[in-house]
Amino acid sequence: MPIEQDEIEKIAALARIRVDTAQAAALGQRLTEILGMVEQLQAVDTAGVEPMAHPLDAVATLRADEVTECNRRDAFQAIAPAVEDGLYLVPKVIE
Repeated sequence: MPIEQDEIEKIAALARIRVDTAQAAALGQRLTEILGMVEQLQAVDTAGVEPMAHPLDAVATLRADEVTECNRRDAFQAIAPAVEDGLYLVPKVIE
């Protein structure tokens, strides 16, 4: 199904791009080729194929979940302008 000139102009307007009339014919041909490739992909029977999470079946190596720093909350809150019950107090910004 070839893409017509007016369809290219509509798509260009929606995408907010400028397409010269000289480029429109070549662009229409290229878009028609791309849509043809998509139709070929959709025609493939994938009924018995299990979906993959990653094409290379890669496994992420995870680090051990260990605490690596000490608790310095009291030191940080000692220099804060306003703290109450372990929470930082900030000025109200929404009325």
